[in-house]
Amino acid sequence: MTKADIVEDIAQKTGLTKKEVGETVDLFLEQVSDLLSQGRHLEIRGFGTFKVKERKERMARNPRTGDAVPVPSRRVPIFKVSKMLKDKVAHHS
Repeated sequence: MTKADIVEDIAQKTGLTKKEVGETVDLFLEQVSDLLSQGRHLEIRGFGTFKVKERKERMARNPRTGDAVPVPSRRVPIFKVSKMLKDKVAHHS
């Protein structure tokens, strides 16, 4: 499923135009991106939490040469699924 599919489905269910729904979805995604880029998190109860995790600096190996290569620390976005969503997915047949 794509963003366009989601927009179309919501538009059909709500009677809003695809343009209105598309703008709303875009604004929501932009808000999530902005929060994460600021190092903040977003909790949507019953769905999950978008967070930023700090990965520490570490040493890795170049698979071709076997040489040790430093990997700098970095922030990465993560999504932690809520228990309610886990249960819904697990019990849906």
